[in-house]
Amino acid sequence: MRERESERWYCSVSQHPSRHRPLRSLTLRAEAFRVHTHPQLERCVEILWLWCMTMEPSASTTSSSSNHALNSAGGNCQWEVSDKTKLCRFLCYGSEGDLYTAREEGRISVENAGAVFSLLQEGRGAEVVEEVRRFAQDGQAVRLGPSLFTLALCSQHSELRTRQAAFKVFKEVCRDPAHLFSFIQYKKELKEGMKCGIWGRALRKAVSDWYNEQDAMSLAMAVTKCKQRVGWSHQDLLRLSHTKPTTEAIALISKYVTKGWKEVQATYADKENSDEVVRVLSYLEVVEKVKHNCDETEVISLIEEHKLEREQLLTDHLKSKHVWRALLQEMPLQQLLRLLGRMTSNKILETGSAELQALCDRIQSETALKKAKTHPFSILLALENYKRGQGYQGKTKWEPISNIVTAIDSAFYKSFMNIESVGKRFLVAVDVSTSLSSVVPGTSISTAIVAAAITMVFARTEADTRVLAYSEGALIPCSVSADMTLAQTTIELVKIPGGSTDCTLPIMWATENDNTVDVFIILTNNPLWTFTASPVESLKKHRQKSGVASKLVMCGLTSIGHAIADVEDRGVLSICGFDLGALNVIRSFAQDLI
Repeated sequence: MRERESERWYCSVSQHPSRHRPLRSLTLRAEAFRVHTHPQLERCVEILWLWCMTMEPSASTTSSSSNHALNSAGGNCQWEVSDKTKLCRFLCYGSEGDLYTAREEGRISVENAGAVFSLLQEGRGAEVVEEVRRFAQDGQAVRLGPSLFTLALCSQHSELRTRQAAFKVFKEVCRDPAHLFSFIQYKKELKEGMKCGIWGRALRKAVSDWYNEQDAMSLAMAVTKCKQRVGWSHQDLLRLSHTKPTTEAIALISKYVTKGWKEVQATYADKENSDEVVRVLSYLEVVEKVKHNCDETEVISLIEEHKLEREQLLTDHLKSKHVWRALLQEMPLQQLLRLLGRMTSNKILETGSAELQALCDRIQSETALKKAKTHPFSILLALENYKRGQGYQGKTKWEPISNIVTAIDSAFYKSFMNIESVGKRFLVAVDVSTSLSSVVPGTSISTAIVAAAITMVFARTEADTRVLAYSEGALIPCSVSADMTLAQTTIELVKIPGGSTDCTLPIMWATENDNTVDVFIILTNNPLWTFTASPVESLKKHRQKSGVASKLVMCGLTSIGHAIADVEDRGVLSICGFDLGALNVIRSFAQDLI
């Protein structure tokens, strides 16, 4: 039965030569990872491989070769989308395409990582691993899932050098337990359907080293805060990796995780312990004491003395206002901003209280903002959500406290100091052809506010930034200075009447007025796919006239999942919706990292 299905599949794909690359990618994956689990699959792979290798070049292939020859003579070679570019896009935002969709948490799978397989087959595994390390360490990735997935792929590739390179950077990429658990889960998913398991010698050593090379107190905090994720626990990993602790303190933590607190007490109660072991014992004793303690005063005392966090407490503890007030003192700033509405609703924060004043001082503290590296757009989301008096999702409601609103507003302007300049020439153009009162999907913020905030990010951090407002047949430069408020910037952007959208206007204006631009950022309320005139051709003309490698970012603030066109131009990027990740993507795009 399987053999007949394989034959029918082969006959079907033979009639579609345009699918040459995906099929070749599929066969390369099977060959590279040795997933031939039965003769029928192996025979099917062999048929596909022979077909791909012997097939006559299609028209598209010939065209590609001609383009390459043209590019070698000084054409548009630099705008070709290479496998390396696709890899970097995938590591940055989880897709090899030129479309970033805000807040999209799509499932990562082998179908999304064709470029990874191609590069591995070409023997460039070490290069892939280095990109994974760079994106994970430099904070350029919108989400770390794609990097962990790619590292898992590399760690079980057939080439020894690639596997060694992957495990060499393992600890640099998997910095905390959540990353570690996700990595293991990806390896498990990639191995499903294969006869071999995932727990080979290399993985056992890597996981053992991850635990043994941690500072003992840091590890004690980690295993008590993040106990399990995606179906894996520390107990699972220590057992399956056969970890042999290299120090007495790590051995203590290992016993605590695998055997429990009573076993630890029985083993270490009468021993003469080192200072490090004593510190770890004391900390674990506090964690266990909190678990079994119903005395509110004592719990608060333990929180304040040992800087315990919310994840280490019981659900019943979090019903107390006083416990929450104790947690506030050391709560990470980003987490605090997310929970402001809930704490106001539960009367944890009350007007005129000392706790409220201390919280407001901390929110707008430059030292705290620098330490947390909080981005202005992240603070703006928190501010607009808090002012709304109701969460975007959920039924919790609250009456906003004016002191908190003022503190978050102050923090918004101060946090611009956390943004480093890219050093490029930007042109930000805002489409005012339709009403800017609609809301950006997934947020409670109007598109007018988001457009103004984006404009401020570049106007305040980039020395060479031009701002335009445009509509049908009308385009005017806007005077947006670094000292303008969000409200003033919004008013400046909407001062011309609306009409129909023509996204070519900003690029044509720059070309006709000899304004050299490195990156065009065009913001519109309209869905990206509805435009009759594509700005891509105007971009090419600007490149030719200015002699500059200009790029284009099209932001459909209310769009969901549609790009402006299917263009194979590395200098064009589409963004649907908007979030903090979109600004990270634009930054990487401007720096030629994706």
